[in-house]
Amino acid sequence: LKMSWFWFYLPLHLLMVACLCHSIKAPTTSSQQSFKTDLFNFYHSLILADGKETTIHLLKDIPKRYYFVLEESRALASFTITVTPCDVPIEWSILVHKASASFLGKAALGDHDTQEVSKSQKAPSMVSTIFNYKGNSVETYMGMSSHSALYMLEFLSTERDTHITVYLTTDTTSGHLYPELPMDPRIDVIGIGHTTVTLTWKHSPSVLQHRENIQYCLLVNEKHNYKSLCAAETAIRSSGMKLPPTLALSLSPYLLEPQQVMILSNSELSIINKASSGEVRQICMGTKNTYTVPNLSPSTQYYFDIFVVNLLTNASAAYTGTFARTLEEPEPKVTELKDGKVIQIVLDGKKQKFYSLQYQARHKKIQFTFQLCRGQVRVHITKNGKTVASENISGLRYFSLKGKLLDTYLVQLRSTEESNSSVKVQVSSHFHKPLFPLLPESLKIKSFSKLRTCNSVTIAWLGTQEESKYCVYKKRIEEDQVWMELQSADRCSGPESRHKSEKVLCKYFYDINLQRAVTTETIKGLDAGTLYLFDVYLFGPSGIPIRYHSKVVKTRKKC
Repeated sequence: LKMSWFWFYLPLHLLMVACLCHSIKAPTTSSQQSFKTDLFNFYHSLILADGKETTIHLLKDIPKRYYFVLEESRALASFTITVTPCDVPIEWSILVHKASASFLGKAALGDHDTQEVSKSQKAPSMVSTIFNYKGNSVETYMGMSSHSALYMLEFLSTERDTHITVYLTTDTTSGHLYPELPMDPRIDVIGIGHTTVTLTWKHSPSVLQHRENIQYCLLVNEKHNYKSLCAAETAIRSSGMKLPPTLALSLSPYLLEPQQVMILSNSELSIINKASSGEVRQICMGTKNTYTVPNLSPSTQYYFDIFVVNLLTNASAAYTGTFARTLEEPEPKVTELKDGKVIQIVLDGKKQKFYSLQYQARHKKIQFTFQLCRGQVRVHITKNGKTVASENISGLRYFSLKGKLLDTYLVQLRSTEESNSSVKVQVSSHFHKPLFPLLPESLKIKSFSKLRTCNSVTIAWLGTQEESKYCVYKKRIEEDQVWMELQSADRCSGPESRHKSEKVLCKYFYDINLQRAVTTETIKGLDAGTLYLFDVYLFGPSGIPIRYHSKVVKTRKKC
């Protein structure tokens, strides 16, 4: 009697496992041995949580099993299982053991005469596979049963270690964990530009019902589409980047890693993951179902995936991904260079575009001159399509080239900094009439610390063997202005850009012996303990000035 009460109080899933294990004591015929193996697998499985998403880690070639019980609480019980592979394709299946009422009754009453198991209770009819799948798509199985049953899920990865998520619910009348997709889950490309692609998609029913808890997130990359957000995150991590949890799409700035850049504008939040294999952008745009992706590269194929994300549960559903190729960049406008004429060009650092100049030679020997005014510039020169020079320039740079009459030279210039750069360019066949003055070995200005006083400083600079004019200018600055003054200085601008009060003096000098071609100047009438910016301008025969590197000197506070 006590044993009967014991069986009565056992939960149904433990009762069924106990009954199934009890049946293993049957005679060991071949069919019964197979039956015992199946029951052993059930017994050594983990219980799958009902109503929540479970993350399962799989080792290569080692199956993992979970079980759950569908209890008979009404005429027809139902359940739903959703499996999301997060990396490589996996194999998974659902097996069911349908125990008859008479079998359970015998076990509950303690009947140990299991040698008379009926034919209907043998392995082929007791345990059966009702579903199996192999692949990396998100797959959902919906099942139902008119009686209690024990189910087992088996998962296997044959490629490598991986992980998956599994969602089981036996309460199919409650709300959905995953946001719903529309009947047509495709993404439409409605516009393509050189650096933009415009996408649109049909609204998720979940967005229309729970607008405050649902949002759309877009993933952009140059490799391929992803069938789930879980798979995308795994791929990003494996490429060497660290990705925040899925809710980073909702998004929390403190979850960002050093390899990531977050951009917030117009209620849209983007995370750009930097890696050697390219960049992956995540853009969350709320509940808008049309979006123009900006800042793409011309003539590049991109893959676009839209995920509808439940911000409360962190669950997501993927639309059918699409791809598009941006338009080719139009041929850059080419400016004709005229012999002997100087032009100044401002290069956009943000767009990193080449500025093209063309020159058709009228002499066999020509010379290109570049004077860097601001920033950093890359110069690339081709002659009849073949590269003859390519380098980053600084200060004043000459390229003397030989060729044939009517050779075509193409000069391409590009800023190598994100800020704008500026450069002066001249091409000439008249070597005997240089546009720029002869330069000294160095354009640095030296100051003498021991000669500093409270109201004067002494500076020195190098000259040349050619008599030239040198003008000195000073400017009083504050401590916090030093970096900006030095960085923003236009090295091509002449004294005409300076205030008259900043002029100190002008002088002529030269020396045939270059080792003695040095001049010094003591600037008086300064304030004590004050910072001054000093500039020297060199003027050649053509009158075009060359600016020495600015020098900052502070007068003594006490003397």
